[in-house]
Amino acid sequence: MTPMMKQYHEAKAACGDALLFFRMGDFYELFLDDAKTAAQLLGLTLTSRDRDSDNPTAMAGFPHHQLDAYLNKLIRAGYRAAVCEQVEDPKQAKGLVRREVTRVVSAGTLTDDGLLDPREANFLAAVYLAPVKSAGKKGSKGDGEPRVGIAWAELSSGRFESGVFPASRIEDELARIGPAEVLYREDDARFTLDTTAPWSWTSRPAWSFAEDASREALCKQFAVHNLEGFGFGDDDAPAVRAAGSVLAYLQETQQGGLDHFRQISAHHRSPVLQIDASTRRSLEVTRTMRTGSREGSLLGVIDRTCTPMGARLLADWVAAPLVNRDAIEARLDAVSELVNDSRLRGDVRATMKRTFDLTRLLARIATGRTGPRDLQQVARTLENLPEMKAKLADRKAERLGFVEAHLHLCPELRSQLENALADECPLHAADGNFIREGFDEELDALRLLARGGKEWIAAYQQKQMETTGISNLKVGYNRVFGYFLEVTNAHKDKIPTEYIRKQTLKNCERYITPELKEYEEKVLAADDKASSREQLLFQNLRFETHRHLSILQEVAVAIAELDVLAALAEIASQRKWVRPELTDDSVLRIEAGRHPVLDVTLPQGEFVPNDCVHSPETGMILLITGPNMAGKSTYIRQVALITLLAQAGSFVPAERALIGIADRIFARVGASDELSRGQSTFMVEMVETARILNTATSRSLVILDEIGRGTSTYDGLSLAWAITEHLHEQVGCRTLFATHYHELTQLEETLPRVANLNVAVKEWNDEVVFLHRIVSGGADKSYGIHVARLAGIPTTVNERAKDVLAQLEHDHRDALDRPKLAGPAAADSNGNFQLTLFGFADHPLLDDIQKLDVNAMTPIDALQFLQAAKEQLNSKA
Repeated sequence: MTPMMKQYHEAKAACGDALLFFRMGDFYELFLDDAKTAAQLLGLTLTSRDRDSDNPTAMAGFPHHQLDAYLNKLIRAGYRAAVCEQVEDPKQAKGLVRREVTRVVSAGTLTDDGLLDPREANFLAAVYLAPVKSAGKKGSKGDGEPRVGIAWAELSSGRFESGVFPASRIEDELARIGPAEVLYREDDARFTLDTTAPWSWTSRPAWSFAEDASREALCKQFAVHNLEGFGFGDDDAPAVRAAGSVLAYLQETQQGGLDHFRQISAHHRSPVLQIDASTRRSLEVTRTMRTGSREGSLLGVIDRTCTPMGARLLADWVAAPLVNRDAIEARLDAVSELVNDSRLRGDVRATMKRTFDLTRLLARIATGRTGPRDLQQVARTLENLPEMKAKLADRKAERLGFVEAHLHLCPELRSQLENALADECPLHAADGNFIREGFDEELDALRLLARGGKEWIAAYQQKQMETTGISNLKVGYNRVFGYFLEVTNAHKDKIPTEYIRKQTLKNCERYITPELKEYEEKVLAADDKASSREQLLFQNLRFETHRHLSILQEVAVAIAELDVLAALAEIASQRKWVRPELTDDSVLRIEAGRHPVLDVTLPQGEFVPNDCVHSPETGMILLITGPNMAGKSTYIRQVALITLLAQAGSFVPAERALIGIADRIFARVGASDELSRGQSTFMVEMVETARILNTATSRSLVILDEIGRGTSTYDGLSLAWAITEHLHEQVGCRTLFATHYHELTQLEETLPRVANLNVAVKEWNDEVVFLHRIVSGGADKSYGIHVARLAGIPTTVNERAKDVLAQLEHDHRDALDRPKLAGPAAADSNGNFQLTLFGFADHPLLDDIQKLDVNAMTPIDALQFLQAAKEQLNSKA
């Protein structure tokens, strides 16, 4: 094994299952199985070293400047990558250049701009399932409820949170957080990986979740004696274990510092509106169901932020709306002030557009991966603060006052950066020439000497051409010989005696002279010294910026909040949204409400607004009937989204809105099989409905769409009926239930807090016009055949369907489109009986019984009839 390959294997052993990118000069190389994998995934050419030997070494590589592009492909494919850099200057190396793994890159540990979406957070999460408490142990309540600790951190910003949740909420909480990568304990057999999840899973050794080691590591990271000051008590051990695992993974994968992780927040469930994973998908809060993209979701439509920091904070607000009325009102006060002061709003947004992503800039500074351009962007962000701070002075809104107080101007740092850095700075310090002329006398002198030497060399070349008469003589340079004089073979006879031949090529000779070598030493020495001096000045600037890290993080938080408040004010002003009125009562009064997404995406005035009134007096359960395509689903979704927006601190699309603050929003909308989990459409529907019935409270908001349609008509109707009764009698929450089961409208007569609504339809010349207006009362038709015709069903099929419908209505429906009440039993086509709510279908055996003349039958006749009936039933079973 060569020394270089020995070095490679040592690096590979240190990075585990990650693919190793091994720096060799201007290239990154991969070897052996890593090379084969990378060649297939990244489209690299697979070649080999020692190809003539019995055991050639597979290899693949790419130029160093393409690193980000290939890392991005690899991470998206679900792999981890380790970057092994040359940590020694090859010019100064004695023998083999020293190399070290400088970082391990995975989906949750990205920091480079080229690998991150600037408008989305990139969290690394960890889950720790705590052992179930058993009764009888000292100090144990023995409640048997499993708990999970979930921690999440963002390396690119320094944000770090952790909390304890019921184990049943793992999926919901991870859906809220939206991590890129989730760590779990490799030996925990209870943990089931969801292969359909949008995040990647990484197993970790059990020791990385050890409680004592986790507490010690966290205390050391944050320089505290215990974690109580951050809100973590004895009952939060699962959260501490999860957080310790996250920190251990970051320390293992990052060779740079983690100084920007200054604190960890204890996440408690009570302050935020609970939204489960299914509801997030159904309402398309942050992602659309069809494409999974941000565009077209509620978040994508309302986002008017000007900075990446603001965009990420807005996503947090929308994903986790508040339930504390005072906190919501504080946000609304700030938005309202910015809505009413258009000049202030315009000035703030104009300033924001000149502001850089300070949060991620600081993270790169803390991890040692910053460049001159990063420091320049910090300076330009600080440049905007005095004007912004002045405009926010003496504002009435509490949150605007908070922002103003935390816009620290850092005048000394700003002055130092502005004076030191040139107007145009490179990404990397190694590129040089980024320190401004006049900032450092020593650097200026070295640069002058280097420039003077180069000018002398140019003059020397001209002098030699004139002296020798060799018109094509030129001065060249390479790393081996330094500066040299190159003369073509055609002019060999003109070479002066003082020229010293250094190299012979095919068509020319290369020479040096004592005079040329003397100036070469001056020029190269000046260049090297200037470069070293510039690197030292850069390190000082980075250190000074790092010294202000904590205060600059406060500035970043303030800028992000101001950006979000101004963005919410901007869309409210553009779309004429109104400030919601909030109450702690379980009511909902929305006048002329509009769907937030459609209100923005449809042409002005095209969307039809509708009212919604929920109260104990007018009805807590609203049953909405009407045909498909009429707007039932849109209506119930818009009510949920308006509530969500209000509790996030936003104005809402309506003429007036009184919002009773909800503790949870549930949406059972749409149907989809989850074949990967072995669940049918109906099973998924029932599981999600069961969650609603078991966890909703009187303060919750529930929207249901077509519950029960995944099974037979009577089964579905029976379930829908019973679910409605349960929500009315046992839960008492605000509910909107869109359904095709017109029979449910009868519940209004027996349940006092149920009200019927329907979507208005106009019939004209056998055509149906959907008015999209929600009116009182129940619908009497579904218009399914009309909708089928609009969808392109062939005319012959539609006409036949009309005939069948007429026959069914005549035989089985009354004038109100309800099943006729019949006898106490019913059977399906196979003779199997099933219970229903509204009576039973006829059966041939019932006809035979009705025809019997019991008085004329002997006991033997009766027994024979029963035997025949039994055989008939058995033959159909």
